[in-house]
Amino acid sequence: MTHGTPERGKSLWQEAWATLRRQKLAMICLWIIGIYSIVAIYGEATYRYYQAADKTAPYQNQKLADQYQPPSIHHLCGTDNLGRDVGSRLIQGTRVAFQVGIITSLIAIPIGVLLGCLAGYFGGKIDDFIVWLYSTFASIPTLLFILAIAMAVGKGLTGIFLGIGLTAWVPLCRLIRAEVMKHRERAYVMAARALGFSDARIIFRHILPNVFHIVIVNFTLRFPAAIGTEVIMSFLGIGVQGEPSWGVMINNARTRLWQGVWWEMTFATLAIFVLVLAFNLLGDALRDALDPRLREGER
Repeated sequence: MTHGTPERGKSLWQEAWATLRRQKLAMICLWIIGIYSIVAIYGEATYRYYQAADKTAPYQNQKLADQYQPPSIHHLCGTDNLGRDVGSRLIQGTRVAFQVGIITSLIAIPIGVLLGCLAGYFGGKIDDFIVWLYSTFASIPTLLFILAIAMAVGKGLTGIFLGIGLTAWVPLCRLIRAEVMKHRERAYVMAARALGFSDARIIFRHILPNVFHIVIVNFTLRFPAAIGTEVIMSFLGIGVQGEPSWGVMINNARTRLWQGVWWEMTFATLAIFVLVLAFNLLGDALRDALDPRLREGER
């Protein structure tokens, strides 16, 4: 039982994919994200291999004789102040970035969806409590909240995961709540109630599929935001410890710019810029493709 069934027997996702495929820029962004994903998987496999073998990974090997080498055929992205290959460290930075984006989303999305559905469907005191809860979280400065958690659990990725995940659910909760409030009075929900379906079944089997496009769009927009936050925290020395991260690389490189060592800063910044831009453009395209109001306006 769903609302707004697409024309010609196509599902919402089939229509959205067809719309997306007609947008060249969106498809380019999708390819870019796919390439980054492959790089992140390769980086994770490399990291796990050297961890299991109890060996020092090549991207951690210090070769002072090779320090400050500019980009060349031997080191495509040059070397840093300790002679480590910048390209290899960029790959590991991609691994860390995707870990942050995925794990924080796995924390934030279930919280935002569950609380948003409960608030929007039941209303009353439940809604008042959830609105008070997310208003409280929204009033806490994100960086200070992450800093407090990092100080409580210790420096490293765990504090970053918890800090970002426990704050990123608020915008999604607001959006889901508003959409569920619209859907709870629609005919297909009334029919489900008349048939005696439980509230849980109505929420998760009937309403949620009709608002799930919001989750997809929110993910594509929150993913790069989480990466950006991690970069800032690592730059401040609170995030990743002992492993390459784009924020750590930028922090290490900033003091050597005046010496003409531009490549580490340049490539790390470029890696962040391209990934964040691709996710933001893809998020905008997905919002246009999945927004039911736009689909109804085209008919």
